[in-house]
Amino acid sequence: MNIKERPNHALYIRTLRRMSSETRLMQTFELTEFSKRLFLQGLRRRFPDLADGDLNKMYLKRLAACHNRNY
Repeated sequence: MNIKERPNHALYIRTLRRMSSETRLMQTFELTEFSKRLFLQGLRRRFPDLADGDLNKMYLKRLAACHNRNY
């Protein structure tokens, strides 16, 4: 089954198309912030004894490793 045949994907695309550009942009910012918090929370669970500064360094290092280098 390809992407266009999946009903959830089609609903998602229809929903996005109904949003204004401003709303889509705000949703993007919110999703980005949520993803970062979730990633940081996951690191904190895996490394509960790590100092905040060290955790932040690890977070930034791992985030940099995930960055799409095609830009």
